[in-house]
Amino acid sequence: MLLMPQQDWQWSYNDAYNSLSVSLGAEMEFLTPYQKKLLIPDAMSPMEFSMEQAKFYIAMLECLQKHLSVPDAEIVQISLNATAAHFMLKPQMPKSWFFDACDECVYCDVGKLFELATTKKQRVLVLVVENGLQAAQVMLLSPECELSEVKSMVKFETIKVMHNRLQPIKVSRQVIAA
Repeated sequence: MLLMPQQDWQWSYNDAYNSLSVSLGAEMEFLTPYQKKLLIPDAMSPMEFSMEQAKFYIAMLECLQKHLSVPDAEIVQISLNATAAHFMLKPQMPKSWFFDACDECVYCDVGKLFELATTKKQRVLVLVVENGLQAAQVMLLSPECELSEVKSMVKFETIKVMHNRLQPIKVSRQVIAA
């Protein structure tokens, strides 16, 4: 079952867990992985889940349901984290040097899934959460990504990359000849 936004949803910073949270009514709270140092100042005060954020969240739900084969609970988790990343994280500078360039030209838009190929020859799945003219902020959907000997990312962390780093997802098709 997918959670749909309600009027009583509210953002707040949870000091006990040191992360941004979304109150999903009186009995449920969703903790994002985003800590204080990553958040815009407004995220530190309680704030209602706005109509714009609800529309973004619903668009994420619909898009992810079409393109990912995962349980509904994971779709909700990804969508809430994507909404938090889009609206509550500080702007980032691109860090494209961790990834190989792609020879194919891709159409980048919020909600699209891509792969990134690290310079360590690892391929990871990412979701575009914010798109600009030349770069996109993406959220990692793979369990982890090793960027260098000393730097790595875990699921739901975000990084900004130039569009030429985004690679289309390779779909394997089985062809049976008669």
